[in-house]
Amino acid sequence: MQEETFKDYLGKIAPRGRTMLLPALLEAQSVFGYISKEIATEIGEALKVPFADISGVIEFYSMLFAEPTGETIIRVCTSPSCSARGGKDVHQQILTELDLLKDGATADGKYFVEHVQCLGLCDKAPSALVNEISLGEITSEKVFDPQDEVKTNIYAKDPVITKRIGKVDPYSLNDYLAQEGFLSFPNALQIGPEKMIECMADSGILGRGGASFPTKMKWEGAANAEGEQKYIVCNADEAEPGTFKDRIILENDPFTVLEGMLIGGYAIGASKGYIYVRGEYPKVQKTFQAAIETAREAGYLGENILGSDFDFDIELRSGAGAYICGEETALFESIEGKRGFPRLKPPFPTTHGLFQKPTVINNVETFANISLLFRIGVDAYRSYGTEKSSGPWLFSVSGDIAKPGIYEITSPTTLRELLEQAGGMRDEKNLQAILLGGAAGKFVHPDQLDVRLTQEDARAAGLTLG
Repeated sequence: MQEETFKDYLGKIAPRGRTMLLPALLEAQSVFGYISKEIATEIGEALKVPFADISGVIEFYSMLFAEPTGETIIRVCTSPSCSARGGKDVHQQILTELDLLKDGATADGKYFVEHVQCLGLCDKAPSALVNEISLGEITSEKVFDPQDEVKTNIYAKDPVITKRIGKVDPYSLNDYLAQEGFLSFPNALQIGPEKMIECMADSGILGRGGASFPTKMKWEGAANAEGEQKYIVCNADEAEPGTFKDRIILENDPFTVLEGMLIGGYAIGASKGYIYVRGEYPKVQKTFQAAIETAREAGYLGENILGSDFDFDIELRSGAGAYICGEETALFESIEGKRGFPRLKPPFPTTHGLFQKPTVINNVETFANISLLFRIGVDAYRSYGTEKSSGPWLFSVSGDIAKPGIYEITSPTTLRELLEQAGGMRDEKNLQAILLGGAAGKFVHPDQLDVRLTQEDARAAGLTLG
């Protein structure tokens, strides 16, 4: 997109106003390499946003630049999993090879280097993001000849959520349909919104985020809230250190999340959905945007879906490097074109969410479970997990472990058993501690390994599953 084309782009998005600020800034940076004062002013005039506000937004997001950087941007992860595998050493080697004393641009403007927090590639630590190419098990040599080769291992004795992964082309709707795709939404249409909420309650399905909030309570609250315009939001801003399960689902089985959002829209009476994907996941953005367009062309999004009177569409929004936007109300602020600061609660999203309208926000794994529930039914869903932690659960395992990857658990399993499935410690190292639940979680001592990986058992032990 050249400068004149960018002006055309601004003309198209101008009627939507401030909510298009972050997309416009990202687009400008893609075209010009950075966001100059002149370009920021032009964006502000088009979207009716004060320049001071735009400057604040650019400063807030770590992936936005107001000054020139480099032709190639190298982001090296130095979060816990990558640091444990030598990420800081590789970062220093790259700086040395480029004659840089610290993060920044080379004199010739060819490279810009910075160390960053979790890139969601923890199982392939140490990792880096070179422009839009994700790299695992990096060396300084690999960074200068980047090839997209990250492939996560998935381990499941009885795959349910992950059953399609590796069997379908994520860009193929026909593959998804051949693997029991889009059976859930017709089931939902048949029973209607009220019965759907009852199914949610009977299933005991919990949100797969840190709070593990009963999904039925969110959906029922939004369904009963006053207002014609309601929203479904998928939180794909997966930034907790050590967490990469959402990335795996979206890269490999995007239609299952899309179908879960579609079901949610029908249940609460929403006509619009947003999925907010972190800026560090360019491959996810490409894959899910293709899924949206394919589903729309096939009649699974848009007006009168499957011959019903239900209209629903989904818009993908990119984050820009702000960990705090994983918090639900901060995410709303970001979509609305502001800095991603969390709001005070109450009011809660079910009545005053995105654009102050009734909103249901769940994460990727939750929407994948929604698709599963309405495909197999309550009884079959409850056959997985425990009474209080029903359904299958995904765990991201990384660090000094023999077999890092995604582990799907469908029956009560202790932390010790999970580590045994993962092959134990790498290189005969001794276990010192386990970080459970990311940056907001807690360290688990080796004498606590017999805790079951359920919400009820984790809470009883003073732990969190993240």
